[in-house]
Amino acid sequence: MSLARVGPIAQESYARMLGVELVEAAEDRVVARLPYREQLGTGRIHGGAISGLVDIAATAAFWSYRDLPSNARGATIGFTINFLRVAEETDLSATATVRRRGGTICVGDVSVVGEDGEEVATAVVTYKLDRSNRE
Repeated sequence: MSLARVGPIAQESYARMLGVELVEAAEDRVVARLPYREQLGTGRIHGGAISGLVDIAATAAFWSYRDLPSNARGATIGFTINFLRVAEETDLSATATVRRRGGTICVGDVSVVGEDGEEVATAVVTYKLDRSNRE
């Protein structure tokens, strides 16, 4: 799968404001990157910025499905995040993987690591993806 299908997710205003970049996309798996800059937190990256990265990466993973109609719609309906250690002045990389696709509800896992490869956060994301072919 190319980034063309999920690339627009990183072009939405919040993703652009954070500076999120989509790096890799395959069906049911996306890697997104958040380059460090001081606005994300002086010395340490704010948990809200990390949570935003998680949501963007997971959303892209849920949309990385070849059989979605052009009029599909979706939204995050919940996620649980655990911060495992402080992320200090480092680029972050989030790998989002779809665990299950149901009729409209999808569940995925996201792992966030720093440049040193150490995991700084992990999350489970629940997403509603309406794939109906409405006019």
